[in-house]
Order: sequence, then structure tokens, then C-alpha cells
Amino acid sequence: MSAPQSPEQAPKPTKGLGKMLVVAALAFGFSFSLVPLYRIACEKVFGIRLDNTAVEATRGQAVSDRLVTVQFDGGVNSKLPWEFEPSQLTMQVRPGQQYETSYRAHNTSDRTIVGSAVPSVAPARASGYFSKTECFCFTAQTMHAGESRDMPVRFIVDPNLPDDVKTVTLSYTFYKNDALTAQQAASAHPVAATPAAAP
Repeated sequence: MSAPQSPEQAPKPTKGLGKMLVVAALAFGFSFSLVPLYRIACEKVFGIRLDNTAVEATRGQAVSDRLVTVQFDGGVNSKLPWEFEPSQLTMQVRPGQQYETSYRAHNTSDRTIVGSAVPSVAPARASGYFSKTECFCFTAQTMHAGESRDMPVRFIVDPNLPDDVKTVTLSYTFYKNDALTAQQAASAHPVAATPAAAP
């Protein structure tokens, strides 16, 4: 039989609690870094502009007479129990003019879930000419059980879009934000404090 552990050798419960708090703090910080990471990915990697620089860039340029078809697509990751789709499938737009559309999301689960959307534009060479001036991908979306919501998108197609590009597709995929969903669940159901032992 092994000898009993001395008080010095016994594991300290506060050490494990400290590690859990550090992990929770890191997960919380990571969830807040998702928005700037999306911005960097969209703007630097995919060339999708996500702010009002698009309005400034096209201001002073004449609205083009040509028409471009913009297609809208939406989906969810398999881990996210939501329905998500565009309010319209296509729109005819004139480059240089701002337009607005929306997507509709519905939480089909019986609990509150936080989701984050990732946009993409096709063809890839059109992404540098497609600018969103308002987009729900900027912030994580918290939806309660059974809740539905319309999410607006404002965009401009740059008049310098190559002439042979006649159709542009804007797609969004929603992913479950596990860190913020866990945080929401914890705040909704706080752990009860352990009563102090009687003296």
C-alpha cells in the first residue's frame, strides 16, 4: 500500500480553479477578437471592403449605366441549429450606387445560441470591387430559442468592376460561436454558491 500523502503533497484545489479561470479568460478574449480577425481576413485576404471607405471611394464617380446581377446565398455550419437564408435571391444593380438587402435567421433550438457570420464574394476577382458598408458579420449575433431576425446588408459595386464580370455572388455562412454561447449559458444559469460550513 502506498503511504498517505502529506498536506504538502496533496493537490491544491485552488490550482485547478486558477487554470480554469485562465482558460475562461482566454476564451472570452478570443471571442472578442473574432470581429477584427474577420475584418482582416475579408479585407486583406479576400479583398472584401467592410466599411465606409467604399462610399468615399465611389463618391464623385458617375453611376454606371451597365447592370450587374448580384446573387445572394446563405447557409449554416452543421453545428449551428439555425435556419438562414437571403430575403431575395438576385438583384440587378448599377455600379456606383448603394443598395440594401437582408438575410433572415431563425434559431430552431430550445436554447440561446451565439453565431458569427463569415462572408465571401465570387468570383474571387470581383471581391475587390464589392464593398459592404453595413454588414451583420461585424458583430456576433445572439438569438434566443425560437427567435427570428432580419439582418440588413448595404453594399456598393465599384464602377471599375471588369466589364466581363456580369454576375457577383455574395454568400454568408453562419458558425456557432462556442465561447460566447457558453458564456451566455453560464450567465443565464449561474452556479449557486456553496454554503459555508457551520462553526
